[in-house]
Amino acid sequence: MQFPWGHDKRYNDYSSYIRRTFGERVQKVSINAGFTCPNRDGSKGTGGCSFCNNTTFNPSYCGPELSIQEQIDKGTSFFRPKYQAQQYLAYFQAYSNTYGETEFLIDQYQQALNHPKVEGIILGTRPDCISDDLLEHLKKWQKDYYIAIELGAESTLNTTLDNINRGHSYEETVDAAQRIAAAGIPVGLHLILGLPGEDREQLLKHADEVSKLPISFLKLHQLQIVKGSAFETLYEQNPSHFNLYSAEEFIDLVVEFVELMNPNIVMERFISQAPYDLLVAPKWGIKNFEFVAKIEKRLAELDSWQGKRFKA
Repeated sequence: MQFPWGHDKRYNDYSSYIRRTFGERVQKVSINAGFTCPNRDGSKGTGGCSFCNNTTFNPSYCGPELSIQEQIDKGTSFFRPKYQAQQYLAYFQAYSNTYGETEFLIDQYQQALNHPKVEGIILGTRPDCISDDLLEHLKKWQKDYYIAIELGAESTLNTTLDNINRGHSYEETVDAAQRIAAAGIPVGLHLILGLPGEDREQLLKHADEVSKLPISFLKLHQLQIVKGSAFETLYEQNPSHFNLYSAEEFIDLVVEFVELMNPNIVMERFISQAPYDLLVAPKWGIKNFEFVAKIEKRLAELDSWQGKRFKA
């Protein structure tokens, strides 16, 4: 059976999206350019988001003590034995990578684009850090490079965003996604499933809400309690405050979520993988590719697919 996205996989997957876009495998290389966030530097708040310890998704090969070109060189050397990728996307990942003066931001991105193996950039950021001035500059690069922006939405509920010290509203997420898409730039969204206070019905409602947005891809993350985060302290004091899913429970949740998702949106990721030495809970012991295989198996068992219950 061939699905609307043009192949027989039961969801609109990111690897196929990349091959459609570039005609070959292209690997992301993470960059830490030393940015910060508005809810860390005091402009909106301090302490950062309750779930966050940026070390958990900052690969060992990148660090702000190295130049951007040096980080790309180390990153490509890291991936070369594993993948035969010839080209790369520079993924500005740590903290909010569109937070700063436009001229400074453009200079940082240009350093990555000057690397001979880099085909484009992906900017991880917050919805409240997207200026129209920056979008105008990025739009000009579209004819020569691949440019994409990933927004950390985390939830569609403002009560949740307040509770986790996020510092922005869901309305700002909607506004940013619409303005980025209007500039012709692919936009992705991150959601955390399992944040305190959200029941299953509310979690599945996220699928309905983000399906209305002009986004190109979506990353799902299970809630993880990581060392160095505010949630670690709260978890030690009151573990019952959290509803941490077992792997099987989360598989069931993701399958139902995928059934509700707009089939035009690429599902880039289903879970996140914090380093084991920084992970407090839940400790599933399942690698990303193993979890994906379980999702695919469950979808096949149910004869289900992405968008089966989507309502336009």
